Amino acid sequence: MKILFVSFIISLMLNVTWLGDFSQAIREAQKSHKLILINFSGSDWCGPCIRERKEILEKDAFENYASDHLILVRADFPRQKKNQLSKEQTQLNELLADKYNPDGKFPYTILVDEHGKVLKDWDGFPNESPEKFIEQIRGFVGSSK
Repeated sequence: MKILFVSFIISLMLNVTWLGDFSQAIREAQKSHKLILINFSGSDWCGPCIRERKEILEKDAFENYASDHLILVRADFPRQKKNQLSKEQTQLNELLADKYNPDGKFPYTILVDEHGKVLKDWDGFPNESPEKFIEQIRGFVGSSK
C-alpha cells in the first residue's frame, strides 16, 4: 500500500502542463532556455490525434522527459459543442495555426526554439514509441542556442 501511495504522489509531481498561450510559452522558454513542443490536435474528432496523445504524449516516458526539457503547447480544435473552447482560447489557437499550421494538418506537432524558430515537425501520427519520439527531440536540446 505504501508503494502504491508513493507512486501516486510521484506521478502527481511529474504531471506536465500543456499551455494554451504561445506567448506565455515563449516567455517561459526564454527564461528556462527550453524548447517548445506545439501539438495541433482535434481532440474529439481526429483519430490519429487521439492516438498520438494516448500512445506518446500521455505516456510516462514522454511526460517525465517533457517536465524537465520542454514547454508544451496544445492548440486544440474540437468540433463537438460540448467540447468547445472559450472564444479567447479559440482565437489563440487560430493565431498559432495561422503562423505554424496554415494548411490545417492534424495531428501536426512541431518543435521550436525559444524564439519560435521551427526545428522539427511531425506531420500526422508519429508511428513510433515515446522513447523514439524523445530521441528525436533530444537531438535538438542544447543545439538551438
